[in-house]
Amino acid sequence: MKGFKLGKFKRSVFYYLIFLPALLVILFLTVYPIFNVFHMSLYKYNYLSDTKIFYGIKNFKRVLGDSLFKTAFVNTVVFSAVATFFEVGFGIFLAFLFYGHFPGKKMFVIMLIFPMMLSTMVICSVWKTLYHYDIGLLNYVLKSIGFKPIGWLINPDISLFSIILVDIWQWTPFAFIIIQAGLNTIPRDMFEAASIDGANYFKTLIYITFPILSGQILLVAMLRTIDTFRIFGKVYALTQGGPGNATETLTYYVYREGFTYFNLGRASTASIYILFVIAVISVFYIRKIMREE
Repeated sequence: MKGFKLGKFKRSVFYYLIFLPALLVILFLTVYPIFNVFHMSLYKYNYLSDTKIFYGIKNFKRVLGDSLFKTAFVNTVVFSAVATFFEVGFGIFLAFLFYGHFPGKKMFVIMLIFPMMLSTMVICSVWKTLYHYDIGLLNYVLKSIGFKPIGWLINPDISLFSIILVDIWQWTPFAFIIIQAGLNTIPRDMFEAASIDGANYFKTLIYITFPILSGQILLVAMLRTIDTFRIFGKVYALTQGGPGNATETLTYYVYREGFTYFNLGRASTASIYILFVIAVISVFYIRKIMREE
């Protein structure tokens, strides 16, 4: 019996030793950077001048009082809310549209998910050409039907929504894939039984389909909310925060403070605020998902 326990202990130690290198790499790539960001947020730290002055929580107060940070926060919330709403909504619509089997379905699905497979920089290059005020295809179509051209990326009133449109085009397929996978797991017998009981399409949708799909819908909403809240690539490639500060987002604010002005303390502080908001969002969605289960 003692030999058995000793052998079991040795096997456990062996398994832990196998996972130890991977665990150390994960800790080095996640825990250490987070700890380092928290540490730098307490200092006024300029990398170029190599000055490091302890500020404590003053950085947090200064960043919150920064009007550009407030603008970036509002823009980020608007971007995240609008993009997530439409991506999840269109994903649900497409999942129902492509439900079942019909000729050419595989080809249409491949075409539908194609934008998701492209890199963000490639997509932004294409859309920047489409949005061009003088030679862009969108304005060419508008002029050909008698409308005035639109400054998609140079008009501060619509530039943020122009970037949102690009994000919706790229990531709606992601929502579609997950929701359709959940839809395909629902037994068709349930729909047939509901039809026999006299339930019409909308009642079946409200009382059967959506309650079953609620977990997948919440999961997609959580992933897209988190991802859109961290939006950076499209802003950098399309507008670089302009015109003015119309498309300034929190991640671009961090980039500007850290890699343009080299104020690593302020950039770290803003990063902590982003981390805090994402953590709150994650907890909210996870609680909702667990309740549904």
